[in-house]
Amino acid sequence: MTVENAKPFDRGLLALRRRRAAGEIASHDFLLQRVADDFVERLMIVKREFPNVLNVGSHHGLVSRAIAPLGSIGRVVDFDHSPELLAMCEGLKVLGDEETLAFGAGDFDLVVSGLSLQFVNDLPGALIQIRRALKPDGLFLAAVLGGETLKELRHAWLIAEDEICGGASPRVAPYVDVRALGQLAQRAGFALPVADSDVVRVTYESPIGLMRDLRGMGAGNVLAGRRKVPVTRGLLARVCEVYQDCFGLPDGRVEATFEILTLTSWVPDESQPKPLKPGSAQISLAEVLGKTEKD
Repeated sequence: MTVENAKPFDRGLLALRRRRAAGEIASHDFLLQRVADDFVERLMIVKREFPNVLNVGSHHGLVSRAIAPLGSIGRVVDFDHSPELLAMCEGLKVLGDEETLAFGAGDFDLVVSGLSLQFVNDLPGALIQIRRALKPDGLFLAAVLGGETLKELRHAWLIAEDEICGGASPRVAPYVDVRALGQLAQRAGFALPVADSDVVRVTYESPIGLMRDLRGMGAGNVLAGRRKVPVTRGLLARVCEVYQDCFGLPDGRVEATFEILTLTSWVPDESQPKPLKPGSAQISLAEVLGKTEKD
């Protein structure tokens, strides 16, 4: 296995794309806003205090600004590898890479991450570092993009490149699925992991409108194995034709799918509920159901 294959994402290119997008990112952050609103709702039902909070991959601080007014939230530290995005955050800021957390063991009561961890090359390793940064009974709340994301665009590029270039270049990231996300959290040492999926369908005036939105998010193709040649006008036109033919709506617009996977998990602690041992139940199922047991 080559080093390039072992690391699917070009993190340097990702940093460059985020840097270029920083000035206009607030006009393209609707997915991150959805995540921020969801995080607020989830944290409002957790009856405990979080004096020290870390936002991993903070982008321009949208998630931090959303959760900061909650009464349970104390100091929030924004952590991102883009100086331009970090400059737009408020409060405490730390420049660094999501793949290498520069924090001590048990520094935080809560770690949140909105739409950043899907671009790390070693997700299990990142989860282990996040677990280490949390105190016992600390909460980890993260949202990543799932496998349904941009399935229409993936299809259009596949068809167009096969026709014009004789083969498809990697265009869409290998996203994790909802079951695997919970399993990865368990492997990293988290307890009580719960993962769920939110499928968001968005319409655009044209496929070009979608691609501009992705560029505005700083979310263009950052796969290390991508074909490193400029996209020709002919290829781009064919992509748009295929997209419109396959996913066009009656009003002429096109649909794009985004899947947001949200993970909630805790660092193990003695105070957390534990499953009973087999055979330790004090009441039988038959009694609960009002039935008579038979030999």
